[in-house]
Amino acid sequence: MARKRSKRTTTTFFFCALLSIVAFCAFVPVFAPLPSLSSHANHHSQHKKVTTGEFGIANDMFWKDGKPFQIIGGDLHYFRVLPEYWEDRLLRAKALGLNTIQTYVPWNLHEPKPGKLVFEGIADIVSFLKLCHKLGFVVMLRAGPYICAEWDLGGFPAWLLAINPAVRPRSSDPNFLRLVERWWEILLPKVAPLLYANGGPIIMVQIENEYGSYGNDKAYLHHLVTLARGHLGDDIILYTTDGGSREALEKGTIRGDSVFSAVDFGTGDEPWPIFELQKEFNAPGKSPPLSAEFYTGWLTHWGEKIAETGADFTATALEKILERNGSAVLYMVHGGTNFGFYNGANTGGDESDYKPDLTSYDYDAPIRESGDVDNAKFEALRRVIKQHSGASLPSVPSNNEKTGYGQIHLQKKEFFFDILNRIDSIEVVESENPLPMESVGQMFGFLLYVSEYAAKDDGSILFIAKVHDRAQVFISCSSEDNGGRPIFVGIIERWSNRTLGLPKTKCLSTISLYVLVPNYPILVVTTIYLFLFVILVVTIFFLISHFSSSIIMIKQFVLGF
Repeated sequence: MARKRSKRTTTTFFFCALLSIVAFCAFVPVFAPLPSLSSHANHHSQHKKVTTGEFGIANDMFWKDGKPFQIIGGDLHYFRVLPEYWEDRLLRAKALGLNTIQTYVPWNLHEPKPGKLVFEGIADIVSFLKLCHKLGFVVMLRAGPYICAEWDLGGFPAWLLAINPAVRPRSSDPNFLRLVERWWEILLPKVAPLLYANGGPIIMVQIENEYGSYGNDKAYLHHLVTLARGHLGDDIILYTTDGGSREALEKGTIRGDSVFSAVDFGTGDEPWPIFELQKEFNAPGKSPPLSAEFYTGWLTHWGEKIAETGADFTATALEKILERNGSAVLYMVHGGTNFGFYNGANTGGDESDYKPDLTSYDYDAPIRESGDVDNAKFEALRRVIKQHSGASLPSVPSNNEKTGYGQIHLQKKEFFFDILNRIDSIEVVESENPLPMESVGQMFGFLLYVSEYAAKDDGSILFIAKVHDRAQVFISCSSEDNGGRPIFVGIIERWSNRTLGLPKTKCLSTISLYVLVPNYPILVVTTIYLFLFVILVVTIFFLISHFSSSIIMIKQFVLGF
């Protein structure tokens, strides 16, 4: 989802080991003629049904094991639910009446540093897919490489921003495609045994995500299709999802039968005119109406009122699709939580309109973030789904037990800089120019930039251009009575473009300057220039009195992850 949507002179410490970017094999662009949606499409008339053991498209319908199949699905992301609760949440989705689970795959979760692969715990996608299969779901897998999803950097690993020369993500830039190839050579062989044709649950695999809201690089889309086919074969249905407008579909999908073009649109939109438009981009007989994102709610940014949509309104909109044998995937059926620092950010028409997403991804979904289902939306959607699926539904599980912990009193324990001084295993990075977080191998946490300047009788002024995203400024003087203990001076926030007056001191030595910069959620990306912008416009600061040191020390660390 969703369509709409640093620099000094001193030394740097690492609480995390730096990993150098691995070398990548040479890229050879291949844009061969693309296979069609399935081998069935190549060898059979569009009027022939898909046979037992297959999942395919014919006669503008989905067919599963030789029978028409209506997708009534929901997005439930394994990385937003603790593994201990996967089965609980899936059983609640089953009780709602769903037969399909759709999930993204966030590249940055699985490869947080170049070559460091994570497929355990909350990142154990294979176990999640097997559990879906065990519980009787089929799966629509959204493999990316870009996912949006209100997830940090749209699922791209932050180390992409540190590559020099800069890569151009979501494009046919050979350097970017080489990285995608390397990632998919890891991911796709893991999921290939779980394709429906191989006895697993995966019936469809999505490439990219709402690309028509971003770019128009057909060579990029063709390359993704060729790459996916190379790993997954010709039987799997590859699909794209774009907004329900002609412009979005023209830019974001490939006409014909190399991919199936799905759509998404607002809950208040009339679905069937959009499904008619969808047909223009699919091969004749190969366009079953599918809303791959039927919005049960909406995201919420910092400072906003929690987004809500009416239960009856949402259920009525779903009924308009199901009553004419259309298919829909609820986005979300269960939103879950953006654990750690993985919540993303959106931007408005003006890039300075920065909107970080909440840690909570409740989404006003029928299965709440806590797993609760005793709400009007769950009941209304279940009633509509039961009426049109014709299936008997499992009983609704009761809510999970909760405990109140009462008031928690927080007490001040230690001074921030005292904690830093006690850390032993610190690597130091020194640079003549300020470096952004990604360039020192860190995706989350804090950077502390340290430098020195000479005191002036009339004081000094600090200017930081375009902070990403909030700089807390401290100074210290070793010759003063407090023994050089840093004191807080002020804050410069994103896009403020203001100067900060540094206080006059009687310091007999040079003054140490500390600028503490936490990472904020990285934009999920809305313009093709954003990545270059993030790389080039890093924090730069100047003192009206010149630095006495030409080296910046950067202390890098993560707290509370």
